[in-house]
Amino acid sequence: MATQPTWWKQAVLYELYVRAFRDADGDGHGDLRGVIERLDYVRDLGVDVLWLLPLSPSPLRDDGYDVTDYCDIHPDYGTLDDLRDLIDAAHARGLKVITDLVMNHTSSDHPWFQASRRRADGKADWYVWSDDPERYSEARVIFTDSETSNWTWDEVRGQYYWHRFFHHQPDLNYDHPDVRSTMLDVIRFWLECGVDGFRLDAIPYLYQREGTNCENLPETHAFLKVLRAHVESITPGAFLLGEVNQWPEDTLPYFGDGFDEMPLLFHFPVMPRLWKALAQGDAAPIRWILERTPAIPASCQWVVFLRNHDELTLEMVTEEERAFMYAAYAPEPVMRLNVGIRRRLAPLCDFERPRIELLHSLLMTLPGTPILYYGDEIAMGDDLTLFDRNGVRTPMQWNDGPGAGFSENPTTYAPLLRGATAPQRVNVAAAERDPGSLLHWIRTLIATRKRHPALGGGSFAMLPSPDPALAVFLSTSEDDAVVAVHNLAAEPRRLELAVPALAGRRLRLGFGGRLSQDAPRGTEATADAIPVALEGHGYAWWSPAEAPA
Repeated sequence: MATQPTWWKQAVLYELYVRAFRDADGDGHGDLRGVIERLDYVRDLGVDVLWLLPLSPSPLRDDGYDVTDYCDIHPDYGTLDDLRDLIDAAHARGLKVITDLVMNHTSSDHPWFQASRRRADGKADWYVWSDDPERYSEARVIFTDSETSNWTWDEVRGQYYWHRFFHHQPDLNYDHPDVRSTMLDVIRFWLECGVDGFRLDAIPYLYQREGTNCENLPETHAFLKVLRAHVESITPGAFLLGEVNQWPEDTLPYFGDGFDEMPLLFHFPVMPRLWKALAQGDAAPIRWILERTPAIPASCQWVVFLRNHDELTLEMVTEEERAFMYAAYAPEPVMRLNVGIRRRLAPLCDFERPRIELLHSLLMTLPGTPILYYGDEIAMGDDLTLFDRNGVRTPMQWNDGPGAGFSENPTTYAPLLRGATAPQRVNVAAAERDPGSLLHWIRTLIATRKRHPALGGGSFAMLPSPDPALAVFLSTSEDDAVVAVHNLAAEPRRLELAVPALAGRRLRLGFGGRLSQDAPRGTEATADAIPVALEGHGYAWWSPAEAPA
């Protein structure tokens, strides 16, 4: 497939958990063949990139992020040939496929770790071992709900091993040249299988040094530069998305000079501030984080999202902000996980369609490449009775049949949802039949974004607003511009808005929701006096009359 160096700037990602999407062989677990069966649905959403959560063999104590074999497929999901067929079928539909690459750690069940425990097979130093559990004492514990230390004692080895996440996920020792070369071999393996790139998991933690917090070390950046050059030598223009859950100024160095490290990075701190702004009815939190975000190389891109597969993470907020977010979105302790909220998007919005639409409109007009999470396009619910993050990884609801169209097996890997969001009430087939459904609206939203090269591929500014409830975004490119106005308040807003950067130009209202009855629909206005007439949680996209709409 022909690619451009920055083809992903205007892309939209669709993230799915293979186990949850479609069970083709009837064993109760989703599989790669099942994803193939539903690729037309993914294509019809209008997305460009399919992001598959971890596929490798694993005991699944952490949804596959605890890897036991880097170069194979979990047997529940199928085979390497199934993956190759999926990639071919996706490419035939104009879709690219990326997978998770868990570089920082393995499962404690991995043969490498078992050999390292025994100091066998030349792998004695493939992991980080110590007699002293006080080493690297300045490094924070990340999973505070479940771990009290980054060290765990191993009876076989008679030493402590280092882990930045769960104790069953020992960290690899990137100071060892064989570890580095082996991981580069793993990357080559998957690229030669045909994947179009990777989401690189937990990259700030690859190295440890005494007297530091063991994050963002120079050695980490040096290795990532080697990795990027390695990837470019195999698949030029590959999609490389780095997971760096930190403040923008700390994340910025991972872009390198624009061509030698990560081309794409998550913008984690934007996400909770979208939700905070919505709860407050005030755009100030969005403005604060965007003003704090430094310029990035022109060849690079932020990746933005409304929540990810783990949770609505609250790591990049203050204690006061976290308390506010818990009160607004997770009033019950069962809704919380680590330093985040383990609820799906629709429940977070109390299933209110205006708020769901408003958040998606914000997402699609922010600077960056947006991600959608499977099931959110039909407003799927969650199951908080399930352990950890499993409550947001329940089977995709395709129809109202006994297995929800997910599986013919009455026993599935996780129970189907019950109550108001059960498949009998929320499913793809019903959404397809209803022209006013959220699913159809999401398709229209993505199609509208794609008609505007300024979105994702242009310059961005958050404009001053005469009303604190309004988030006004201006995106411009050589031949296009979009003024996106969002009302974060539950009350109507009516005023005139000037956009000096487009002074004198005629604009057309091309997309919007919850417009006031007196709002101009499909009519033109001047950029010197745009009529904002929005009901609570309304939004409107204006563009030059001569531009695509």
